[in-house]
Amino acid sequence: MEFFTISLLNGLSYGLLLFMLSSGLTLIFSMMGVLNFAHASFYMLGAYFAYAVTSLVGFWPALIVAPLLVGLIGAAFERFCLRRVHKFGHVPELLVTFGLSYILVELVQLVWGRIAVDYRIPEALKGPLFTLYGTQFPMYRGFMMVVALFMLVAVWLLLKRTRIGLVIQAALTHPEAAEALGHNVPRVFMLVFGGGAALAGLAGVIGGNAFVTEPGMAAAVGSVIFVVVVVGGMGSLAGAFLASVLIGVIQTFAVAVDSSLMSAVSVLGVTVTPETFGYALLKLKVSQIAPILPYLFLVLMLIFRPKGLLGTREG
Repeated sequence: MEFFTISLLNGLSYGLLLFMLSSGLTLIFSMMGVLNFAHASFYMLGAYFAYAVTSLVGFWPALIVAPLLVGLIGAAFERFCLRRVHKFGHVPELLVTFGLSYILVELVQLVWGRIAVDYRIPEALKGPLFTLYGTQFPMYRGFMMVVALFMLVAVWLLLKRTRIGLVIQAALTHPEAAEALGHNVPRVFMLVFGGGAALAGLAGVIGGNAFVTEPGMAAAVGSVIFVVVVVGGMGSLAGAFLASVLIGVIQTFAVAVDSSLMSAVSVLGVTVTPETFGYALLKLKVSQIAPILPYLFLVLMLIFRPKGLLGTREG
């Protein structure tokens, strides 16, 4: 029971961090149809900006300032770069965001170097939140979960219960009508892209000190973000939330399991010998294959349900 409960809590906290990462990408795709390859780089920028601001004025101002700075960079990129290639179709959009991801990594290395920076959890959030079955659950993981849930509610209320949200949805489905009513549709899209980048920056502020802040952090999570978006359903915020939690919990449980695949097969009553097909693979521990589980989930989803869990598009 202890193993199950603690692993579940750790999986939920990791899954909610994945949701913070993927929500901005989902928002941008659902509103603009742009699959932003530089999204993980905005996450990296959020972590580095938070490190810089924290060293000057502390963590709590960084929690607000860093996402705003990342959002401004994202909005500027949409206004001066992405908007110019939008008329040429999806491939140029992908390429320009792909190029931006490399530019941001190089700029970060020039400013902060190639090694990890000392971005730490604030003193107020250190220590255990509670003790369960003799195991302490970190206070900062609880803080991560609260921020992610708050962000989910805030984005949902913004899109569904405010005039700004109605304008955004109208600009997506009926841009000509929205312009005829006096709304600046290009500005709306710029704000959407900047908002999505800011959400990635917020994830960087929260996740940068929980894990590690270094130039390779964007590449480490970039592929997992796209797995979450595809599995949840392209453009579905609820799907991204569900997929994030599922992947976070499944991967966390897999990492914690020390048994081999051979043990799982033996439970089914199958006798395994060195001559058995795939014997070398069956000798691997479940924890060793944990990193590939999200991608296995992705492949299975594309085969059996291309629209994703809650999506309406097939790519």
